[in-house]
Amino acid sequence: MPISIQVKNLRKTFDYFKKEPGLAGSFKSLFWREKLYNEALKGISFEIQEGELVGFLGPNGAGKTTTLKILSGILYPTGGEAVVIGHVPWKREPAYQKQFAIVMGQKNQLWWDLPAQESFTLNKEIYEIDTRVYKNNLDELIELFDIKELIDVPVRKLSMGQRMKCELAAALLHSPKVLFLDEPTIGLDIISQEKIRKYIEGYNRLKKTTVLLTSHYMRDVERLCKRVIVINNGVIIYDGLVEDLMNRYADYKTIRLRFSREYNENGLEKYGNVVERDGLNVVIKASKEDIAKHTAKILSEFPVEDLSVEDVEIEDVISKIFTG
Repeated sequence: MPISIQVKNLRKTFDYFKKEPGLAGSFKSLFWREKLYNEALKGISFEIQEGELVGFLGPNGAGKTTTLKILSGILYPTGGEAVVIGHVPWKREPAYQKQFAIVMGQKNQLWWDLPAQESFTLNKEIYEIDTRVYKNNLDELIELFDIKELIDVPVRKLSMGQRMKCELAAALLHSPKVLFLDEPTIGLDIISQEKIRKYIEGYNRLKKTTVLLTSHYMRDVERLCKRVIVINNGVIIYDGLVEDLMNRYADYKTIRLRFSREYNENGLEKYGNVVERDGLNVVIKASKEDIAKHTAKILSEFPVEDLSVEDVEIEDVISKIFTG
């Protein structure tokens, strides 16, 4: 299978100046400033095959967004090589720009005060999409994302979940061969998150588009990806199957409990590792395989007022990778 994305020893260093505090520091900086450096990427390498949907994980500041910006041509690297569908991204060749799309969950590409339909029309002209192809693609995306009733509503009046569906539709109008998704489900409620995952999964399966997905939510990765790349402090620390990652480093879930009255806490240890106790609030880490069984027994044996089950956070997974 052809390689869509090839990265070799990619590096990116940002330089900035240290400013001393106060008026004296401001005056001093007019004549001399100490230059500092931040290595966002420290020589990362990976390959992604055509049609793959790969998770790109890491905590804030790990280098995820920097990598996506370099691969989309927004940033120039300090060193190393990258080739995406036969093009060097930072050369910003029109032929390449027409074949990829980037969606950033925290940034808008749609015009805020105009209906999404207007932004779709603008993208048609920017990407020079044939009118018949544009209409076919738009009809297909409207059906896929179920946005027929939304495209004539000003974007500022849409909910975050509705806006994200329109953002994805706008990014896919020109049928990109490569799609970069940076936190597409951030800030969405659980139902909207699941809908976005469903749409991404369906489009990838339908169009065989290569997708590189960054997310803080392990549910995004488990639901969508077979392979995951984990980056931290500008270095790739894991590249392999999601199943192996979850079995080795995320084989538990967190049960958060709030009791309605005093309870006999000695019986809780049999359901997992009690990691926190604060009055009537308790946090337990339990095996994923036993979650359903354990929660049922806890509810029947203890005076539970509230119970929630949470996935392991990506920061915990990365911490366990380092420890391991």
